[in-house]
Amino acid sequence: MTSIPANQAHLEPFVANSPELSEQVAALDWNELSKAVDECINSHASAGLPDHYEPAAYFPLTPENDAQSALYQKAAAHGEQLISEGKTAAFTVAGGQGTRLGYDGPKGTFPVSPIQSKSLFQLFAEQIAGLNAKYSCNIPWYIMCSPLNIDATTAYFKQNQFFGLNQADVQFFTQGVMPATDFEGKLLVKDADNLALSPNGHGGSLKALIDSGSIDDMKSRGIEHLSYFQVDNPLISIMSPLFVGLHDLQQSDMSSRSLTKTGPFEKLGNFVMVGDSMNIIEYSDLPEEKALETDTEGRIKYRAGSPAMHLLRRDFIDQFASANLKLPYHRAEKKVPFINLDGEAFSPDTANAVKFETFVFDALPLAKNPLILEAMREQEFSPVKNKTGVDSLESSQADQIKRDINRLRNLGIKVADSATVEISPTLYLDDKKLTAASPTSLKSNHSYYLA
Repeated sequence: MTSIPANQAHLEPFVANSPELSEQVAALDWNELSKAVDECINSHASAGLPDHYEPAAYFPLTPENDAQSALYQKAAAHGEQLISEGKTAAFTVAGGQGTRLGYDGPKGTFPVSPIQSKSLFQLFAEQIAGLNAKYSCNIPWYIMCSPLNIDATTAYFKQNQFFGLNQADVQFFTQGVMPATDFEGKLLVKDADNLALSPNGHGGSLKALIDSGSIDDMKSRGIEHLSYFQVDNPLISIMSPLFVGLHDLQQSDMSSRSLTKTGPFEKLGNFVMVGDSMNIIEYSDLPEEKALETDTEGRIKYRAGSPAMHLLRRDFIDQFASANLKLPYHRAEKKVPFINLDGEAFSPDTANAVKFETFVFDALPLAKNPLILEAMREQEFSPVKNKTGVDSLESSQADQIKRDINRLRNLGIKVADSATVEISPTLYLDDKKLTAASPTSLKSNHSYYLA
């Protein structure tokens, strides 16, 4: 019979009647589960904010002095060299479904562009194709799915011939899962043949990169840096030469982009320094008095918010393969359906369970020389999270149009405010090709797709 720890003895009757459940229980990493239970249940009451912390410094969007200007020029040139030499790869966390958008399918397959209705995945694929063309390279793309959507995601790419990318350069793998427990740490059984399992958080992406063989694949390709981004942001700049160059020149294990917050309570994590260690404090955890603090210029002190855009060194990720580096677990209280020993099913109306999650930003305190580079919100961040309102399809499409209009205007092309514009990502990075593909002026109330 499957070996079960004494504190999980309630599982034995379930396991005795189900070979499938027995296999699931035998496959569990009991040491890892014990660590999660200890951090999130046994020691949960003692968890809290650090006693002392300050806002983290960051590199501003535009240089503020001659020395910084020289550094940015050097970094941008160095970043272009690293990209052209094939030292960089893209990594998308794409385990989510489109449920909140009223869409039945992986979120990455959701159509978001304003004229062509291209999906998030297609926009990313075309941007990678544009980077490959500009820098004469082949940027590999690693996509982490959930166990629920990996088949649909891979089928979608096959149906669309990988959007012109080399199939060998696009690799899929699944996120890890953790079992849910009750508030005492006992595992919950979903049904007669299954434990109640859930994704282990975006921090699990680091271990998943290792377990899937993706890190070994990067080693074989000579990849040194990985661009991490989430699937819901169509404006993401997948490979910014300036960001790549600063990250490498500063010998950073993990670098991050920041957004200047629109107000003290915007729902972005806050970059902070705890002594010499960089951390992120969630927006919901930052005390109100801290959120409202201002500097001598009247700006909020904690203004650097995290949009979850990172660069990570491959050899830094590789350290998570052993016990050398471990991410802490976070407690999420959720409603989890389960059955009891009599086989009776329960669908609770209130939270009854603990799910264990790790967050990728918890790697920052473990990283050497972490740095932050400010990003321009209007150019790089407009996620599609909600069906309506803030961070919705409607708001993101408006932002996509605005960004593309500004891109053309920066090239000296006249664009009416009421024009609708969509630029293919394959063109976006190339001034000459984009200018050649554009009319000399774009008129009011007309739609223009430039490819």
